[in-house]
Amino acid sequence: MVPIKKDFVENMFSVKGKVALVTGATGALGCVLAKAYGYAGAKVFMTGRNDAKLKALEEEFKAEGIDCAYYVADPAVEEQVDALVKACVAQYGCIDILAVAHGYNKPQNVLEQSVADWQKIMDADCKSVYIVTKYVAHQMVAQYEADNTKRSKMVIVTSQRSKRGMAGYTGYCTSKGGADLMVSCLACDLSAKYHINVNSICPTVFRSDLTEWMFDPESAVYKNFLNREPIGRLGEPDDFVGYSLFLSSDASNFITGSNCDCSGGYLTV
Repeated sequence: MVPIKKDFVENMFSVKGKVALVTGATGALGCVLAKAYGYAGAKVFMTGRNDAKLKALEEEFKAEGIDCAYYVADPAVEEQVDALVKACVAQYGCIDILAVAHGYNKPQNVLEQSVADWQKIMDADCKSVYIVTKYVAHQMVAQYEADNTKRSKMVIVTSQRSKRGMAGYTGYCTSKGGADLMVSCLACDLSAKYHINVNSICPTVFRSDLTEWMFDPESAVYKNFLNREPIGRLGEPDDFVGYSLFLSSDASNFITGSNCDCSGGYLTV
């Protein structure tokens, strides 16, 4: 008999009924991922630092029938993250999926970059990932100890800049490289013992308010990027929805500690 169950195949990509905590929910990628989880039937708990933007997202999502709530918190501040996790659990009872989609950069040559500016990038893109995953991990472990059939997922958005250096990116590349290595370590700590899968997705440039200028097809920056993109275009936020849902579902139960290329082939050239 073939050892595969029809029910598993039919439902392995489902996140319906799961609770998804999404950081950076007001950003270009975070808001798309949050809505995608909602469209897929998950209960969505959003966080960011801007109350007005989060409230607007909550109203938009609820108008489309998405079960959602939000909590204002800075992911780099331990006390706020502790309160965030408690607020999510108070609202929905558990956390099944963590999607980390916040980030910050201020490109500068190392000769002009202050230590304070470098540290701000590191705090926003690396330290914050540690704090958020640490507090969510405690919650996920408690859930597993209460029910050892429980499986949880963490999906961390990093960058292809974690794999390649770039002028002006001594802070960003270092922080994203650290986050990708952290993902591997978290998997070693959490996956076998507590059934928590931890993976990152590594995009290259995708459209946002900050990168819109790069999408001018006549610009040298755009043409240079296309020389490194076998897929023939730059990314859109919804290009990362499928990967994120896959890594949040049972379809990815045997994948952990991976830094998943989601770049249109950027590293192949």
